[in-house]
Amino acid sequence: MSTSYHLQVVSLDGLDFEGEVQKIMLRTIDGDVEILARHTNYCTAIGMGTAKVTLADGSERKAACIGGMISVMNGEVRVLPTTWEWSEDIDIERAKAAKEKAEELLKNQQLDKEARVRAEAKLYRALVRIGSSGQDI
Repeated sequence: MSTSYHLQVVSLDGLDFEGEVQKIMLRTIDGDVEILARHTNYCTAIGMGTAKVTLADGSERKAACIGGMISVMNGEVRVLPTTWEWSEDIDIERAKAAKEKAEELLKNQQLDKEARVRAEAKLYRALVRIGSSGQDI
């Protein structure tokens, strides 16, 4: 009985990961999901959050994962995120600057609804990146 499976992560930047893993946990639009070996066929949209990948050797890697799709088909798992950034690659100073800029925008009471929604999304993306890096928010 196999406890690992093949995972492929392909973002708009190209192939971010390919290899054997024990599991992946990430946020979907319906909540958090954890994919283990022998998972039923499944496909859904990805939300925004920290993805946790447990490699075949038991070590864990984290990434900021924002948007896209996850597909489980006949034991093959493909994650097709809009943004995938391994925790060790996150520019924490840039993420903090984006957070501060979004917070400043949101203080403006004159923002129309669309601009407010965009600013809130930018703030949430920055918070996901900061949290995925292991830094305190």
